Amino acid sequence: MAGGAEFWRAGAVAWWAEGPGGLRAADWAAVRFTLWQALLSAALSVMLAVPIARALARRRFVGRGVLITLMGAPFILPSLVAVLGLLAVFGRAGLVNQGLGALGLGQINIFGLHGVVLAHVFYNLPLATRILLQGWAAIPAERFRLAASLGFGPQASFRQLEWPMLRDLAPGAFLVIFLICLTSFSVALTLGGGPRATTVELAIYQAFRFDFDMGRAALLALVQFGLCAAAGVLAWRVTLPSALGGGMDRPVQRYDMGGAALRLWDGALIAGGALFLVLPLALVALRGLPHVAGLPPEVWHSAARSLVVAIGATGVTLAMALALAHAVLALGGGRGAVLEWLGLAALAASPLVVGTGLYLLIRPFANPRDLALLVTVLVNAAMALPFALRLILPALRAVQDSHGRLADSLGLHGLARLRILSLPRLRRPLGFAAGLTAALSMGDLGVIMLFAEREGATLPMQLYRLMTAYRLDDAAGTAVVLLGASLALFWACDRWGRGHAEA
Repeated sequence: MAGGAEFWRAGAVAWWAEGPGGLRAADWAAVRFTLWQALLSAALSVMLAVPIARALARRRFVGRGVLITLMGAPFILPSLVAVLGLLAVFGRAGLVNQGLGALGLGQINIFGLHGVVLAHVFYNLPLATRILLQGWAAIPAERFRLAASLGFGPQASFRQLEWPMLRDLAPGAFLVIFLICLTSFSVALTLGGGPRATTVELAIYQAFRFDFDMGRAALLALVQFGLCAAAGVLAWRVTLPSALGGGMDRPVQRYDMGGAALRLWDGALIAGGALFLVLPLALVALRGLPHVAGLPPEVWHSAARSLVVAIGATGVTLAMALALAHAVLALGGGRGAVLEWLGLAALAASPLVVGTGLYLLIRPFANPRDLALLVTVLVNAAMALPFALRLILPALRAVQDSHGRLADSLGLHGLARLRILSLPRLRRPLGFAAGLTAALSMGDLGVIMLFAEREGATLPMQLYRLMTAYRLDDAAGTAVVLLGASLALFWACDRWGRGHAEA
């Protein structure tokens, strides 16, 4: 269903696209920049995550659990809030340039390739760290005990135990982050440094909004779809396995702690990683909180529109994910696998590509700008569907395996089966999927930039306008509202899901 809609949109884009000769030199430059920044961002994120995850894996300290939990926050963090925080640290008037000025040194410029890569590393380093940290946690405790009995030190333990895990896990983490960086529109829009730092998505937006060149926009959308599809296929084929088999689930006791120098090194890595992630957001909060009460009315109107989008997208996503998950299990075998693959097909598209297709489909029948919020709801729902399906389908399969025969013998079918059997046991994945969808939809600055006019702006769009107008105090206050709303939606939905976990 949702996967079929993706192909209809891709077909609409293909129908309007110019031939390959329609690509200009600037378009090829955008393709090269897109690939290069995604490659650098993914490589740096994974390379920096390895020592930080290793330090977290072998050290225990007060607040460790809170820090690891906070590392999941950037994934649901609105991109513009992250950009505003990085500007507070590395921007022209940021802390780093103030310090360089006090020392009589030249300033650094955050705009351009290095700014885009910096923002992507900020956004994806926690994700890479969490993925790799799970790999370290999957190494059985018995392996470390055996390594200690054989006299392995930190280097030998890394070579024999940790490197095989990284060799299996790191490529998948790299490809997932590479795919995320390919579809990052907000970062390139705010930190791109002109023609030399333009991504394909930014070129699509420029062709749409400034040139109104539908053929070129459609061709660029096809190029972007092809890049994402190739990265998605690679990410699908490269799995993220657990390392070194199973154990007896005993608590891991590390014997390769090393001396005081290694403890200081691990502490510096953990502190540096935490500072890199927390300081920008803390600066946004400190600057923005005093200005929240004085925000203009249009900011609150935009916040209301964003809430409508987030709630609507969440409802549509959960309905589609539940329907698809039940259909996959009902069909089973090859047909079920094909349907599951179609449900995950949105990973190969970006919001701008999907928005381009919808714009071209709607345009002959209505003014697309009149349907801006509806289209934004549908696109955000489609983008969140793969994540929701991956959360709900395994849980539903477990419910069917454990209670399916009993439900069949009792004649429990249809809505009654869904209400009595499935939903109570799916509450935890449903809550997490709802929180993830709501938070991502609340902070999305993608398709709404193609459709909406000034009076129909969502909160991220309003924040971007304030930033480009150099109304930085109002922008900081708006960022606090956006960040608070995104985290509150995620917390409320996830709390609802965990509130009945005993069912």
